[in-house]
Amino acid sequence: MAKLKDKRREKMSVASEIDRLEDRRARCRDNLERAEFRNRRQELSDKDKQDLEDEMTIINERVLKLDKELETLRGENRRNMLMSVALLVVSAFFYYVFFYNEEDS
Repeated sequence: MAKLKDKRREKMSVASEIDRLEDRRARCRDNLERAEFRNRRQELSDKDKQDLEDEMTIINERVLKLDKELETLRGENRRNMLMSVALLVVSAFFYYVFFYNEEDS
């Protein structure tokens, strides 16, 4: 099952993976806000309150994990962008050297 997910992720672009993780992070934050609201507003038994706090801890850990993944993907996205710009500059240089200089000769 894990290999299937990895193969699907390999086919996704970095930008679409970033969008997917940002959506997941937003949903986790919404769930966390709902849990915090429920914790503040409702009278809960000690067991229910502890369960809710455990759930909030798990959600916080997920958000932190997603933040780390997003940071990694954004770094990869920046590197890809820099490589694209470098290729564009090299291509423009070769175009200038081979085609523009031929007209001057």
